[in-house]
Amino acid sequence: MPDNANQNYMPLESKKESDNGAIVTRRRALMMGAVTASAIVSIKPALAQTAGSVLNCEIPVPGNHAAGGFIGPDGKIVSPDTPGAFPPAGRNFTGEEVKRAMNGRSLPGTSYDQSKAYVNYIRRLQSGQSGFTCYASLQMPR
Repeated sequence: MPDNANQNYMPLESKKESDNGAIVTRRRALMMGAVTASAIVSIKPALAQTAGSVLNCEIPVPGNHAAGGFIGPDGKIVSPDTPGAFPPAGRNFTGEEVKRAMNGRSLPGTSYDQSKAYVNYIRRLQSGQSGFTCYASLQMPR
């Protein structure tokens, strides 16, 4: 027999190992498919929960950075003795309440002008201020 005739010969044990390797590879592929499918199933509820949490997040008026300040009609923080200024809201507003107010309704427990001033304040929020993350998430398209 020529020397190269043994090139295609594979001992039974090696062949068994080779087959086991293929089985393991198929098993892994099936397991990865199952993991991927379960990840997709678990992401959808998480997105729904995120949408719900956006509407339940809270925005203080004014936030901690301006505690004790009043809100001017333009939404700026002003001193309590400023004419036309509104006192702090006394409670946080939810994302859902703010979203409705931004679409023309009044914030709960406020007059029309007071609500307008509070919404102006909320629109002026910047990164790092209390309520900014909630306000920014309200601006994200769904």
